[in-house]
Amino acid sequence: MSMESVAWDTMYKSTNAPSRKRLRGDRRSTLRRIIRFAAPHRTRLLVFVGLSVVAAVLTVVTPILAGQVVNLITAGADAPATERFGLSTSNAIVVMAVVIAVIALAEAGVGLVVRWLSANIGEGLIYDLRRAVFDHVQKMPVAFFTRTRTGALVSRLNNDVIGAQRAFSDTLSGVVSNAVTLALTLTVMLVISWQITLLALVLLPVFVIPARRMGARMANLSRQAAEYNAMMSTQMTERFSAPGATLVKLFGRPDRESTEFADRADRVRSIGVDRAMVQAIFYTALMLVSALALALVYGVGGVLAVGQHLDAGAVVSLALLLTRMYAPLTALANARVEIMSALVSFERVFEVLDLEPLISDRPDAGELSPGPVSVRFENVDFGYPSADRVSLASLEEVAGLDTRGGRQVIHDVSFDVEPGRMVALVGSSGAGKSTIAQLATRLYDVDSGAIRLNGTDIRDVTAESLHRGVGLVTQDGHLFHDTVRANLLLADPDASDEDIATALRRARLTEVIDSLPDGLDTVVGERGYRLSGGERQRITIARLLLAHPSVVILDEATAHLDSTSEAAVQDALGEALEGRTAIVIAHRLSTIRAADEILVLEDGRVVERGNHLTLLARNGRYAQLYRTQFADGDDQPEVGLSA
Repeated sequence: MSMESVAWDTMYKSTNAPSRKRLRGDRRSTLRRIIRFAAPHRTRLLVFVGLSVVAAVLTVVTPILAGQVVNLITAGADAPATERFGLSTSNAIVVMAVVIAVIALAEAGVGLVVRWLSANIGEGLIYDLRRAVFDHVQKMPVAFFTRTRTGALVSRLNNDVIGAQRAFSDTLSGVVSNAVTLALTLTVMLVISWQITLLALVLLPVFVIPARRMGARMANLSRQAAEYNAMMSTQMTERFSAPGATLVKLFGRPDRESTEFADRADRVRSIGVDRAMVQAIFYTALMLVSALALALVYGVGGVLAVGQHLDAGAVVSLALLLTRMYAPLTALANARVEIMSALVSFERVFEVLDLEPLISDRPDAGELSPGPVSVRFENVDFGYPSADRVSLASLEEVAGLDTRGGRQVIHDVSFDVEPGRMVALVGSSGAGKSTIAQLATRLYDVDSGAIRLNGTDIRDVTAESLHRGVGLVTQDGHLFHDTVRANLLLADPDASDEDIATALRRARLTEVIDSLPDGLDTVVGERGYRLSGGERQRITIARLLLAHPSVVILDEATAHLDSTSEAAVQDALGEALEGRTAIVIAHRLSTIRAADEILVLEDGRVVERGNHLTLLARNGRYAQLYRTQFADGDDQPEVGLSA
């Protein structure tokens, strides 16, 4: 096993050893939440429970009738079957057989309806859970995703939700019908012969006591299996992406990756074997106890029947009822195991739902007014949130162990961008430029100070209207594994083909799209790897143009591009910035010479501000950065953004 697996085991044992009292309290709380979650399905649940009771009654009736048939047979052909109807023994046997057949048909029909209801309720619940988890995770701040393993989240959305669903689609139906069946069976057996029934129940503790321990063991194994499956899912998600696969190949790590995956898969395999053996021991013990009890009924009941103390039919009824008693008993004992596993799944789902988003709309949040927008930073301070502020303390397996953060990275930053004007941010890597872009789009909230759009604090503006009015283009140029059209329509799902064509033309992409095999319906591949960096970036610009934001923020949108691609992207950006308020973050100083104001950041502070010529004349930090870039004397061509 790898060192990571050993560390994981150690962490798991240390973080999952609550007291029994606390564990019981947590489970009661989980059960209450499950009931609230299932409330929308209460009508179908009531019908389902009612039909389950009917099915249980039908299950008990058949052994009683079978005993009566045996009594009729042993009574002889000439004995009257009943005084009420005056039927002959033969006719009475036929009637009994017909009734048994009808009950069997009714039992099968009710069973199908019960199964349909349980499946319907279970699938409805899984739909509700998946949608709740997906919607809730989307509300989490960016800090959550920077510390979260994607595969672990996907595992919770799939495996754990399905595990929770089984509690309703399978376990619930079994618990209700089997509990009623068990109660009715015991009642009827006690009425027929309480002595034999008590003797048969003597062996019950031999089964029940181990079943309780096995239930706890199965729940523990289920949780461990879920953890390791999440780890495997994370590794596959990361390594099966184009960047991940490339990284593994470039550093010659396939064998090491295979070993790590095999270690985790081997752990899952071992857990699976343990679970199978626990279940096998459980069922074997149950069948053995059931067989011994049946032998007891036949032995004692047979002796009593021969001595005329009990009818032969009663012995048969007791034997059939006993087999039908241990079947629901088996199911109920197994249901305890399934319920424990389902509770684990529900707990893991609720852990995600309990994460509180750091950023949410205020109750009185308003809409960002349309039209030209001014941007103002007022004495802004900010430090990236630590893990506990992102509410990840209870999700080590989801968030990883990264608790870094909390260090202040923006210090007392103030500046204004008037409508239609452009401010550029420059500085060394890590100076805080991208952080300012993320604050302006409210991917994070400031710690102190304020960011205002047209004089309104962005925390008083709804997130939907904010992101509709403020557009961000990053250097990543991220695209989903979908068609060009689908990636563009993220900005405006109602955009017409004419709108798309206009955006592509302004982004200088018309010829590129026409050259693709399926045009707009060409799948770009994961993260757009089918396209060049410049083409991906221009698609993000076309997407921005479709969104029609009033404020445009460019976060090093031309970084990592060759000169030809940069020129094409700069041309497209000129279209995107036309008439809009702009904040441009640039590493290449030649691209922001025409900015109305340039802010120079160092260690999260504005150390200089002014236009290009003023800052050069000042011979300060900006001039130093400029000389460093063009120290070889080969100045880059004038491809800068126009104001």
